[in-house]
Amino acid sequence: MRFLCITVLCLAAVLAALPARSQSPAIPMFWDEKERIAKPDVSTLERLRFLTTTDFAPFNFLDGSGRLSGFHVDLARAICKELKIIDRCQIQALPWAELETALADRQGEAIIAGVAITAESRSKHAFTRPYLSFPARFVVAKGSSLADPLHAALAGKRVGTIAGSSHERMLRAYFPEAKAVTYSRADWMFGDLRSSKVDAVFGDGMRLGFWLAEPTGAGCCKFLGGPYLAPEFLGQGLAIAVRPEDADLARAFDFALREIGVKGIFAELYLRYFPVGFF
Repeated sequence: MRFLCITVLCLAAVLAALPARSQSPAIPMFWDEKERIAKPDVSTLERLRFLTTTDFAPFNFLDGSGRLSGFHVDLARAICKELKIIDRCQIQALPWAELETALADRQGEAIIAGVAITAESRSKHAFTRPYLSFPARFVVAKGSSLADPLHAALAGKRVGTIAGSSHERMLRAYFPEAKAVTYSRADWMFGDLRSSKVDAVFGDGMRLGFWLAEPTGAGCCKFLGGPYLAPEFLGQGLAIAVRPEDADLARAFDFALREIGVKGIFAELYLRYFPVGFF
């Protein structure tokens, strides 16, 4: 049964990583090009204000000129353009703790800031389908002899991971033959990887991708295996939240997100903000 779980996990990772087009790095694609979603009628929508924050780079942040920028900001604008309501589209940044209250008080129509999809949040919001997930990834030294299939190759190998994280739990559950080495700080873990004190590290693919884009990471290391998607450990991914009574608006966003995906607009945004892709 354990081997079956690992096989299913690996298969899900491979399928999720298949790009919509021939591109490198691989672009995550969460929409079936053959799927048809009814085009929404948003002609009566007087305003579409997205609520976000400024402290979740590269998704939403203030640039050097103090302008609200980021992946979420550009994605919101792309949604408005696809729905042909760019003239009614607004984006407002608030502190994270104020987002849900502002949405409930009708200060905005949607939150695009990484609200987790949980049983509790579903009781307060309607959500779009996820438009991006954060897979777990392994990073190894460029000269490593490790190779796929990793569930076999990692037996007896020392693998660094952050103590108490969902990635530690995932590593122990799906790669039980590996020797987990836990760290309280990522820089210590990366230092041990560079000095060959561990054979690999396992963690959030996005954060590892940013490290690989840095001189210290790019010079020594690379992704290997995966990406690994496991909602039971890593959550459902990123989605847009609206008020429960505005579920039709969430479906309109689904239409726009699918169009953005199949037209290649999502790929452009992904490559703009994640130059070292994590899929």
